[in-house]
Amino acid sequence: MDKWAEQGQTFAMRLIIPLILVLGLGSCELPDRAVPPVRKSRELVVLTRNSPSTYYEDAQGNYAGLEYDLVNLFAKELGVSVKFVVVPEFNKIIPTLARKQAHLAAAGLTVTPGRVKIVRFGPAYQTIQPQVVYNGLSLKPAAFQDLLGKKIEVVAGSSYVERLNQAKKQFPKLAWHEVTSVEIEELLEKIAGGEVDCSIADSHLIAMAQNFFPDLGVAFNVGEPEHLAWAFPKDGDPYLFDKAQEFFSRIEKDGTLRRLLDRYYGHIERLNHIDVVSFLDKLDSTLPSYRKLFQKAQETSEIDWRLIAALGYQESHWDPFATSPTGVRGLMMLTADTADHLGVGNRLDPKENIPAGAGYFLTLKESLPERIPEPDRTWIALAAYNAGLGHIEDARVLAQKNKLNPDSWTDLKKALPLLSKAAYHAELKHGYARGGEAVIFVETIRTYYDIMLKFEKPYKSPYPGLSAAEEALSLAASPARPDKGAKPKAR
Repeated sequence: MDKWAEQGQTFAMRLIIPLILVLGLGSCELPDRAVPPVRKSRELVVLTRNSPSTYYEDAQGNYAGLEYDLVNLFAKELGVSVKFVVVPEFNKIIPTLARKQAHLAAAGLTVTPGRVKIVRFGPAYQTIQPQVVYNGLSLKPAAFQDLLGKKIEVVAGSSYVERLNQAKKQFPKLAWHEVTSVEIEELLEKIAGGEVDCSIADSHLIAMAQNFFPDLGVAFNVGEPEHLAWAFPKDGDPYLFDKAQEFFSRIEKDGTLRRLLDRYYGHIERLNHIDVVSFLDKLDSTLPSYRKLFQKAQETSEIDWRLIAALGYQESHWDPFATSPTGVRGLMMLTADTADHLGVGNRLDPKENIPAGAGYFLTLKESLPERIPEPDRTWIALAAYNAGLGHIEDARVLAQKNKLNPDSWTDLKKALPLLSKAAYHAELKHGYARGGEAVIFVETIRTYYDIMLKFEKPYKSPYPGLSAAEEALSLAASPARPDKGAKPKAR
């Protein structure tokens, strides 16, 4: 078997546990009859599905996802509570909605001619391109006729089935298997592992998956671009439908929709194939040497060890002897001044360098105005790690002058590149800076962090609630010090 084919299977196996965690999220029971109007019940019942593009549990144990955020904003505007109902089988979403067992479906649904006959769609909030995806280690299909005889799987009830049915009219021998209780993300894993030859997926989902499975390739586009939108019962409450139209019109005009799309998808195409392959290789070859140090840094900083590791990789590719032309050194690339301030005696010693880098990052986060929310606070602090807090404040001033939100990373990354332009930096307190590099720095770390979240487990301190010093004292005083086997496993 080819080396990368073997790695594709390995990566697919490593993703099984995280996917089980995602798919195992609790879901509210589906009402057994039509739901009352939302103005009467004061509760918005929403059909959705567990996936990275809709609704899932993030690294901090909080619910997240583009659909989750949009629905909660809409409910807040209506002044009602939300009840999410996770539908385990994609092909049951539309029929369930048609029976009025929910007020709407927010599940990454594509507007198609077939669906329009059954449900009513609200305003489009995202444009995507359906594409045939295959394992790049095999021969690239150029058109549907090249898929004859291939093992093709698609999600039952998806818009991809409609596309294949259209193609079958021209190629009667075209055959495929429709799977239930499976998300497209799982099918992409199967392609990466060589279990399936091809599938059809939306462009943004493929771009996300290529950061975890670099051998996934796009064969060709299927038809014209399509739109994602919320679905409503055909004869549902007109009040709710009208309010949804007003809601999407507002968030498109005020930039909220743009910021949310950027939050989830703005960084997914930052890495190229070689970057991803190299990073995945170092997860196995290099990370094991430093995993415990990153986890120890989480205990003292309360920052997810996987984010600290992603930051360290972007800085040095986990090379403890890395040195830049400007004199920053070590795995977390600390300046001499920063190291002195943090009491680091040897910047080339990872045992000192890693916790110091995490501590410095925490200091930057705490230095930002309290009103800046997450995850923007984290991304802006990362930019400050690269460019310095002074230049970040300059960029925030520029953002405000240009009628952008200085507390939003999506807006701030528009202002940062202006720091290198004389027309702007001449009037700023801290002057010139390569702000565009800070944007690339952050967006790349975001992608590495996404990969870490897929392939590395979260870490919980064996001594929760204790500071590092208290933990050391506890261990020293304990006559029965726990051995390695009693501590949480890294994987």
